[in-house]
Amino acid sequence: MRLATRRDGSRDGRLMVVRRDGEALLDAGPAARTLQDALDRWEEAEPKLRALAESLDAGRAAGVPLDPHALHSPLPRAYEWVDGSAYLNHVRLVRKARGAEPPPTLESDPLVYQGGSGVLLGPTDDLPLPDPGWGLDLEGEVCCILGDVPRGTRAADAGRHVRLLCLANDVTLRNLVPGELAKGFGFFQSKPATAFSPFAVTPDEVGPAWRDGRLHLRMTVRWNGQVVGTVDAGPEMHFSFFQLLEHVARTRGFTAGTILGSGTVSNADRARGWSCIAEQRALEMIDGGAPRTRFLAAGDTVEIEVRDGEGRNVFGTISQRVRAP
Repeated sequence: MRLATRRDGSRDGRLMVVRRDGEALLDAGPAARTLQDALDRWEEAEPKLRALAESLDAGRAAGVPLDPHALHSPLPRAYEWVDGSAYLNHVRLVRKARGAEPPPTLESDPLVYQGGSGVLLGPTDDLPLPDPGWGLDLEGEVCCILGDVPRGTRAADAGRHVRLLCLANDVTLRNLVPGELAKGFGFFQSKPATAFSPFAVTPDEVGPAWRDGRLHLRMTVRWNGQVVGTVDAGPEMHFSFFQLLEHVARTRGFTAGTILGSGTVSNADRARGWSCIAEQRALEMIDGGAPRTRFLAAGDTVEIEVRDGEGRNVFGTISQRVRAP
């Protein structure tokens, strides 16, 4: 089952179910008005949503044509946005490029930060760039949308709390990062609003590609229409979503409507490309002593998507343009 949120002038939009071919939507109002409403009542709402999706797929219900520009983020605002850094190749590269050693607990203790969740971008919203000197970067990620998570949840039980999967462009203002990290208190200004994919999907929608708490599909990233990455999201995710969830739930619980991110999808095989510019610049620093690839500029376009074995665009495409003020 695939779900989307259609803009309707309200803060939280209108929940829609998505036809299997991704070309039509059906109002989910009989089951839940918003995605947050559905998450709050998941045991009651999910069967009703599935019935609507089956009716739409079978042609028994008349949907409306899907316009990606009419869609918001599946959750236009979330209770929390917690992001990990589960692909250790990415961590090692960016730290090596700046002459920093990875933490000694890199392989045993996940890196996480908490981003802003009150304002989230839709899949076709512009990426604002108030100052080119801030170094705007894209970041392709996989995310889980969670139900209620009790404190102390263990990885072995974490799967029962994963409601939906989606993609994110977790943009970073790279040139603001060093100054913030030097304060010893983490990211804030360097992490503006994150954009999410048009659709959020139940894990069964991707079949065996969802296993061991990882999405075993390839993410395609395009910059100005050119493919810069076809990165595999599965095997090199060192910490699974289940392990990330155990880590963040160690000292507190989370409410339904929390989003958990994987961090930048990254592969050691350079032939796979990259899903953030900082990684390519790190390779250039390591190989030649200086970065050559620029950061995003006004007018640039970014596209992020994942296709399954049938070639179906599972989450729809994040398709954004960088906009000057």
